Amino acid sequence: MGFRHRDFPDHVCLLRKSLYGLKQAPRAWYQRFTDFVLTLGFAQSRCDNSLFIYHHGTDVAYLLIYVDDIILTTSSDKLRESLMGSLSGEFVMKDLGPLSYFLGISVTRTGDRLFLSQSAYARDIIERAGMTTCNPLATPVDTSSKLDLDSGADFDNPTLFRSLAGALQYLTFTRPDIIYAVQQVCMHMHAPKLDHWNALKRIIRYLQGSYHLGLTLDRSSSLDLRAYTDADWAGCPDTRRSTSGYCVYLGDNLISWSSKRQSTISRSSAEAEYRGVANVVAELCWIRNLLLELRRPLTRASIVYCDNISAIYLSGNPVQHQRTKHIELDIHFVHEQVQRGLVRVLHVPSRFQIADIFTKGLPRILFEDFRSSLSIRPPPASTAGV
Repeated sequence: MGFRHRDFPDHVCLLRKSLYGLKQAPRAWYQRFTDFVLTLGFAQSRCDNSLFIYHHGTDVAYLLIYVDDIILTTSSDKLRESLMGSLSGEFVMKDLGPLSYFLGISVTRTGDRLFLSQSAYARDIIERAGMTTCNPLATPVDTSSKLDLDSGADFDNPTLFRSLAGALQYLTFTRPDIIYAVQQVCMHMHAPKLDHWNALKRIIRYLQGSYHLGLTLDRSSSLDLRAYTDADWAGCPDTRRSTSGYCVYLGDNLISWSSKRQSTISRSSAEAEYRGVANVVAELCWIRNLLLELRRPLTRASIVYCDNISAIYLSGNPVQHQRTKHIELDIHFVHEQVQRGLVRVLHVPSRFQIADIFTKGLPRILFEDFRSSLSIRPPPASTAGV
């Protein structure tokens, strides 16, 4: 920094190769890696630029890269050794063996079951909050009214609040049961109040008794997609915007979930629910396209379960009237998918609406029931003491 040549004070250095710490370095590394794996016969996914797909005859390989961490899975050991040899010849790499740890997520294989856990990361969050001796709670959020902007006096350590809230966001990668509670506290990171801090501490107290839980993935013979979607109409006390949430299952495995405040105010509960349906249908379209690239196309319609009758009627018969004419694009998008036979929107009783866990606080019994439905369970018996 500040280097100046005495003979050429107005000249700048010509960069011949990328260096760590420069903004161009990640892009240069990614481009070099991409160019090389394409020469090996991989094709880059259009749905996810970090995914590379290899299909030659009966040989199949999937390569997923995140910065310099790579997951490679192949249809045979011979193919894996061949690809690893080619990659090691071009880049300095180390084979860490079967997948056990990736980006802070612990992976435990038991037979045909995978257990994804961030228990060590959760314990670290508890320690950072100074709550290692706190009493655990059964739910991460209570059933009372939602937090508003002026919930008590200002919290005296906003940096700690933002640090813990950001850490909890990463924990939701394997803990969808806390995503709604985390979304609620993250909306107040700019000006945290005491009530917001108490809500964050409640999440940590919940983790104190459940940090060992993780996401379970089982072998499934079915590739059918089904989703649950729900919306809490005008739930935000400050903006009156709705909170919508969904979860998507591939076979019996949970693969996608979301809890997010909607971008506009809905004029009715039907509109709020329908916007939630539009969000999950968009996610289903992306997953269907990804499976198509993986040469596992779906032959049957994806099912979306919603507990609002009006939203279901709108998906099949988009009649325009005073309450719906201003959401025309959403109606056309969902209705087109229904007409093409790619999506079906069906009714589910509220008691079995799993997506409720992403939009509101629930009583303990119902919360634990839905949490189990999300495949969030204790670790396998062989690793319970690890």
